[in-house]
Amino acid sequence: MWRKIFGGGKSAPTPDGDHLPSNLAVDHAALPRHIAIVMDGNGRWAKAQGRSRSAGHEAGARTLKRIVRAASDMGIEVLTAYAFSTENWKRPQREVDFLLNLFDSFLEKEIAEMHAENVRMSFIGRRDRFTERFLRRMEEAEARTAQNTGIHFNLAANYGSQDEIVRAVRTIAARAAAGEIAPEEIEEELFSNVLDTAGDPPVDLFIRTSGDLRLSNFLLWQSAYAELYFTDTHWPDFTPEELARAIEDFAGRSRRFGGLTEE
Repeated sequence: MWRKIFGGGKSAPTPDGDHLPSNLAVDHAALPRHIAIVMDGNGRWAKAQGRSRSAGHEAGARTLKRIVRAASDMGIEVLTAYAFSTENWKRPQREVDFLLNLFDSFLEKEIAEMHAENVRMSFIGRRDRFTERFLRRMEEAEARTAQNTGIHFNLAANYGSQDEIVRAVRTIAARAAAGEIAPEEIEEELFSNVLDTAGDPPVDLFIRTSGDLRLSNFLLWQSAYAELYFTDTHWPDFTPEELARAIEDFAGRSRRFGGLTEE
């Protein structure tokens, strides 16, 4: 199923826009290390096309694969994509089931290709509502790609940033109660290292598609000083060229982190 959705492997022809734009006008030192993307607009794209929401999610899945490959070609260290939030369980059961089947098919069919392309894959979010089969495939995907040295691709599934922060607080509280750490030892670095994204740099560039201007409970701690980029483009129409424009916009901004730039 996923092979049908995404297309073939490396030997298959790729649609226009799959590869890194040749005119990316950004020095490597100015690239964001960590890009986060809220992949919004699958349903709106489908409605505009007169198609089902499921067709929108399938189109969005194809876009995600192109963007992971493009980000890897550009030299981005970490890409974190918001696939399914803790709030998405409120959607109609038919849509939830379709999305979970889409993830499951991905783990079954596409990990071999990502592994061959040196992608390291992780999943962030709660894992207590997934089936045993799905959990096993997640763990196998992470284990199989763990030693890869290319882009680190985080897929946020059943993820909510407030939930993540609460889980982190509970972990630290338990360690403090056990006498492993003292309250005065609790600092930003320690806290960051108990989040789902432990080991990854903070988010530099936060992209949201489809016109809404909100963070939607995504990587709130990690995005404390992220540059925000909003586009009206629905996610299925988001191309590597638009990713390049977002990166060029990022590179042109002055990042002061609360300080002042030198005159």
